[in-house]
Amino acid sequence: MGLLKKKDSTSTRSSTSPCADLRTAYHNCFNKWYSEKFVKGQWDKEECVAEWNKYRECLSENLDGKILTRMLEVDSELIQTKQADSKESSR
Repeated sequence: MGLLKKKDSTSTRSSTSPCADLRTAYHNCFNKWYSEKFVKGQWDKEECVAEWNKYRECLSENLDGKILTRMLEVDSELIQTKQADSKESSR
């Protein structure tokens, strides 16, 4: 008869992701940088870059061959087409 704590669906999903550990490392680094340096006016542009690059690389590797990758490509193509069309119509 005890109360069960409902699991957060995002934490469940991210823990099954092949990039979950890298995501956690990046978020921890970013949160530490933000709370300890950025809000105090001290920041370094190189902070957390290594963590971000590892996480981004993992995402890219794990999106290959999936529909999401193709959707991102199509979205990029549409943006380029719209920009070209707007340049032509302004002439």
